Amino acid sequence: MGLFDDLSRFLENRLEEFLRNNPHLELEALLEQLREQEEDTLKLIADLQLQEKRSQEEILSTAQEIQRWHIRVQKAKNAGREDLASAAGEREAALLREGNQRWGQMQGLKERINQSQELLQKIQQRRQEVQAKAAEAQTARAKAQTQQRFETSGWSNQTSNYSGGFDDLEEKFRSWETQDELEQMKRNMQK
Repeated sequence: MGLFDDLSRFLENRLEEFLRNNPHLELEALLEQLREQEEDTLKLIADLQLQEKRSQEEILSTAQEIQRWHIRVQKAKNAGREDLASAAGEREAALLREGNQRWGQMQGLKERINQSQELLQKIQQRRQEVQAKAAEAQTARAKAQTQQRFETSGWSNQTSNYSGGFDDLEEKFRSWETQDELEQMKRNMQK
């Protein structure tokens, strides 16, 4: 299971590094990498299952040959032909060893299939986690952009409100200043 642990640690380290450096882009790259690993693992499982099927067919064929030679051994013994019975017995024993070897290979294939399926589950689980983090990052990015737009438009609205208010204030000051100048002129004329 060292391969699974190594893969898991690698993925965790990469995820943390990606999140720190550039979360929205790096998460997409990690997702793509996980998709590729998932695809490769699915291909491996299909290939192993095909090999297992061939192995089962070879074992069945070998078992039929063993049975045929076993019958021949009995036939030769019953006929008193020990020379043929001995040779047939040796052939049967060789086929038994070959069958045992093929059985062991098939068991190895089954174990590899199980390990590959476990790996596939881990990859799929990690992919779901990364997709969730990517969705969170996208939501946070969208929220930040909305907030920024709100603040920017809020600032613009406030500016235009102040501008409108400023124009009113400007108008009042001009009117007051004009009135004040007129008053000043009246006083100067009276002197």
